[in-house]
Amino acid sequence: MDRLNYFLQLLEKDPNNPLVHYSLALEYKKKGHLEKAIEHMEKYLSMKEDEGAAYRLLAECYQELGDYEKAARALEEGIKQAVKFNHPSMVQEYRQWLEDLRTSWPS
Repeated sequence: MDRLNYFLQLLEKDPNNPLVHYSLALEYKKKGHLEKAIEHMEKYLSMKEDEGAAYRLLAECYQELGDYEKAARALEEGIKQAVKFNHPSMVQEYRQWLEDLRTSWPS
């Protein structure tokens, strides 16, 4: 059984488990199913406060889909969380990414 099916089975047993949604988001992203990855990461974030890493996946997905506004919002939220949880290297990474995103934004 592959990892995606494994996590889908866990979801059936416990649809309110935030870590299963997080894991599903990662697996869907790996397989290129960006909308499903976003769906599960948003569900995860609605259930659990994240220290910032979840926003990286969201920003990547939105950027790959060409939705730069949502990618920027994900990075901004990730910065807030990384500041709150004292992850300075993540703050720096996201700020640089946000700056790069905004300068390369299609007009």
